[in-house]
Amino acid sequence: MRIGIDARAILNPEKVAPTGVANYVWNLLKNLLEIDKSNQYILFFDFKVRDKDVKRFTQPNVKIKFFPFSDYKKYMPAAYSEILGMATFAREKMDVLHTTSPLSRVPASYRGKIVTTFYDFAPYRVPELFPRLATTKLKTLYSFAAKKSDRIITVSESTKKDAKELLGFPEEKITAIYNGIDNRFFGEDSFSRDDVKKNYGIIDKYILFLGTLEPRKNLSRVLDAFARFKKNYKNSLEYQLVVAGKKGWLTEEYFQQTKDLGIEDDVIFTGYVGGDELKPLYTNAEFFVMPSLYEGFGQTIVEAMACGAPCLVSKVSSIPEIADGAAYFVDPHDTEGIAKGMTELASNEDLRTGLSASGVKQAKKFSWEKCARETLEVYKNV
Repeated sequence: MRIGIDARAILNPEKVAPTGVANYVWNLLKNLLEIDKSNQYILFFDFKVRDKDVKRFTQPNVKIKFFPFSDYKKYMPAAYSEILGMATFAREKMDVLHTTSPLSRVPASYRGKIVTTFYDFAPYRVPELFPRLATTKLKTLYSFAAKKSDRIITVSESTKKDAKELLGFPEEKITAIYNGIDNRFFGEDSFSRDDVKKNYGIIDKYILFLGTLEPRKNLSRVLDAFARFKKNYKNSLEYQLVVAGKKGWLTEEYFQQTKDLGIEDDVIFTGYVGGDELKPLYTNAEFFVMPSLYEGFGQTIVEAMACGAPCLVSKVSSIPEIADGAAYFVDPHDTEGIAKGMTELASNEDLRTGLSASGVKQAKKFSWEKCARETLEVYKNV
């Protein structure tokens, strides 16, 4: 087979891929090329990525192609995007093209077989958490991608159910394939608690939140719950809340909220954290909190579990499926319940120890090699 994969989400191959779509594409490619030496792969990168940056993907059965324009450039007229995109894909005569996000638009005139990966359906399930225009645009792109696709891959059974209900896509043409987790998250960590404290200005014990600072992650209630935890838990003076993640929509409001709640001295905003900095941050936390309002998979939850961090998570969308009993569950809309969960985890060492052990065991069920093998089967079926 000649298999095309849209790798434009990977804009900096010299560094470890960041979170989200780029992380998925990076690990999928890495494992596909390790397990499959017989099929021919055509990998499409953004034109801004240089030849020398993609050498790690070079092998006898791989062809690297660069788009003649940037997929992220807002000034490209739709007609030019359609024509140039069609010309780029059509000349490769692929048996199947894997579009790694419904937001990476395939030209309307392209007639080859298409597989599309859908990560979540947040614009449908929680539209109030997005700007109105963004919600409309995202739904349009999702609908177009579904109509162009011969098969859909979803990253959880929950997302598969959403694809069927919200897009009307035939269930027999949807395959749920879990994301994996990098092996570096398992095992001993070379950084001590003192190292982590020094790096981020942490005084003593800390609760970790890690994710894009946006409404979907429910950070506003986490901050409110932490303020209640600080007020009601007798040993709360030992604790800080470390908020790690890149800025998203309405981020500035979270900075103001910490001041309004009087907890600005106890909350540390680290900004984006990636690569080798992630594991020690997870490992040395007393526990991890992610009471998200919606998740298609929940990558940070799996990472935290792999590092042995006890997890406080919400019982919505894919999260119960992914955590599968190996976490402390809360109602994401119940701020008092989140605060109570923080107090129980802080005060009960046996609870933390049990969740840590069960979390590591659960995280080991997720493998990028398994993801790649199951994805290859979808290509063959198409």
